[in-house]
Parts: sequence; structure tokens; C-alpha cells
Amino acid sequence: MIAYRTIEQAAFQLMEKAAIDIPEDYRRAVAAMSEREQGLSCFVLKTMLDNYAAASADRRPMCADTGLPRYYVKAGNDARIEGGFVALEKALRTATARATKSIPLRPNRVHPLWRTDPNNNVGINAPEIDWSFEPNADWLDLTTVHKGGLFGSDYRMLFPGDGIDGIKRFLLDTLVAFGKRGLACQPAIVGVGIGGSKDACMMLGKQAACLRLVGDRHPDPKIAELEGELMELGNRIGMGAMGFAGRSMVADLHIEVGHTHTGGMPVSVHTFCLSSRRATVRIDAGGARHFRDDPKWFSDYSRRETVE
Repeated sequence: MIAYRTIEQAAFQLMEKAAIDIPEDYRRAVAAMSEREQGLSCFVLKTMLDNYAAASADRRPMCADTGLPRYYVKAGNDARIEGGFVALEKALRTATARATKSIPLRPNRVHPLWRTDPNNNVGINAPEIDWSFEPNADWLDLTTVHKGGLFGSDYRMLFPGDGIDGIKRFLLDTLVAFGKRGLACQPAIVGVGIGGSKDACMMLGKQAACLRLVGDRHPDPKIAELEGELMELGNRIGMGAMGFAGRSMVADLHIEVGHTHTGGMPVSVHTFCLSSRRATVRIDAGGARHFRDDPKWFSDYSRRETVE
């Protein structure tokens, strides 16, 4: 039985780690880009590396805008939780409110119409919680992501005849527009969702951006090849860090797909910015907590096709 208090404390620790400590895979990617870039783009990248180090040393959030905290929960099919899943959701909401006050996180959540702010990042349908399940397991994986909620995402309904060239055109249109208007905060981890219904397409793209490590490749070799092609394309548009000239628009690019309607090919693009804030913990059946950088959200089970 995984205790309620264990979940709440683990979620609070995740909030702290995500806000302060940049994942090592992304830090390495920025460092590698800083060695290749020149001019103002290089200056920005090196400054961000210094900022990451200062945030970790001082135990302060590395960006003043701590985005919109959200959770991804993967539960083993045999996991037992004190109070059930309603209690789990309560623990995540409580941890978010506590973290907002004590870390602190910027209280970004407001009512969309009345603009009232509870000052704790908790409200109607907030924070968002995505659920996934895994067979033959009794653990609980919690991942928090602090992602900006204003810009950096786009969607387009393409058609089968548009093909791969259509996807490339949409990606270029999106990245150029984001870069020129300052909507991407690059270099970004770019997630591309292809297929599914419109809402599923958007969800897949966001998960691709936020829940895979820099350097991770899709297990389908053709999709992995396309990831490399699109990443190279994104870094050839002439934009570097924060919109300055360069070749560091994309730190990495990940694709996730879902079977879709026979008449369409929906595509979404999401950017996970310089503040790539994510952290994961596994809570085993005995309550022990194991923190890691890799969410391990996608698995053979989650990517399975048709019925067994």
C-alpha cells in the first residue's frame, strides 16, 4: 500500500526539482550547442548554463516564470494506493499549492473569465493530470512538467496527399513564426504529434516534447529517421538561441503517432523551452522513492497496436 503522505511529499519534491534543476540530458545539449554557436546566440547559451548552475547552487527557480505545473501519472496495474485515485489526485493538488508558496512558484493560474487568482496554481481542471497504466507492475510513477502555457504550440489538419513534405512545410512555417515572434524560447525540445483525433494529436505532441530525453529515438526506424530529418531542417532556418542568428533552434525533435481517420493526417508542433523543467519519481509498493530524469512514459505497452 502506497501511503497518501508519501505521494504528497514525493510530488512536492518533484515540484522543487523541476523548478530548480535542469535535467542533465538537456543541460548537455545546451552545452554542446554553445560550443558550435557564435556571436549573440553563443553568449545566450553560455549565460543560460551559468544561470542553471546558479539556480542549483542557490536552490531557487531557474526562471522567474515557472509556467503551468502539470503531472503525468503512470500506475502499475497492481499498485495499491491509500484512499485510491481520488486521494492520489488530492495529494497532487495539495503538493502543488504547497510548492507554490514555499519554493516559490509564480502563481500563474487564473480563472479564464473573471481572472481571479487563488495564488496557488490550483483551480478548476488545474493542475492537469494525464494518466497511463502499465501491466505487471505495482509501482507508481509521477512526473511533473512546468511548461509555459501561452505560446509554443500549433496544430494543422493535413491530408494524406500532403505526405511527409506537408509535415516538413508545417514544421518550418511554425518554427519560423515562433522564432520571429519570440514564441519558442529556443533552443527547444520540439514535439511533433501525428495522427489521432485533434485533441489526441495535441496531447501526443506535448508528450513527445516533454517526456522523452534529448537523444532518445523512436523505436520505429522510419519514424526515428524522420525525427533526424526534421531536427536538421529546424536547425537550418538561420535562427539560434532566443531568436538570434545561428543554428540552435532545436535541441532535439521527437515524434509520437496515433492511428487516425482515413481521410486526414492531423499534425501538432510543441516546443519545450530553455526552461525544460521536468522531474520523475517512482514510488514502489513499499513506499521507497527513486528519483530520475527519464520519465519513461512511452513503452511497448503504450505504443501497442490493435488488440492482443
